[in-house]
Amino acid sequence: MTDYAQIISGILEESIRVKREAILHNLGRIQKGAETLAACVSSGHKILIFGNGGSAADSQHIAAEFVNRLRIERPPLAALALTTDSSILTSIGNDYRFEDIFAKQVAALGRPGDVAWGISTSGNSPNVVAAIADARRRGLATVAMIGRGGKLAAGAELVFTVDSAVTARIQETHITIGHILCELVDRILFPQGFTHEA
Repeated sequence: MTDYAQIISGILEESIRVKREAILHNLGRIQKGAETLAACVSSGHKILIFGNGGSAADSQHIAAEFVNRLRIERPPLAALALTTDSSILTSIGNDYRFEDIFAKQVAALGRPGDVAWGISTSGNSPNVVAAIADARRRGLATVAMIGRGGKLAAGAELVFTVDSAVTARIQETHITIGHILCELVDRILFPQGFTHEA
């Protein structure tokens, strides 16, 4: 008989371990990332976030935390997921290549001072790699969340790695890092919102 309780506990413990190790490994980069993102939005620029599949969902989730709120009441912050407009995505994929779906949006919307934030568990998603490369050429700051490596490890200026071969564990860690970054941006820009915390 399958011991589901043991399986569940094993998944939980693995998830906790991967998150803990990744966050400790990326501690300095997380702080730098928060400072970069805070400088971006406080100077009137925007964050462009993109990825495929679960990473597309993470892009939308993170953008929502910035535009709406994470924990405190504060003004909306400019963030946009490049994964949401089906007409743009399908027209570029149909007329050109699926590899171009994010790079063309970066070309249209990105300006120096903006941040391009690519998410890829493999670190090798061709459309994410292409968009980060285009963003760097255009003078945007570039951030990537990946697994153990891949082309994005050398393609982006600031890279958050997760040492796991399991996609689900990488994605769980990516969204945790995303939440930490958003809270740190709030703490940098709106410290008064945290003054009444216990």
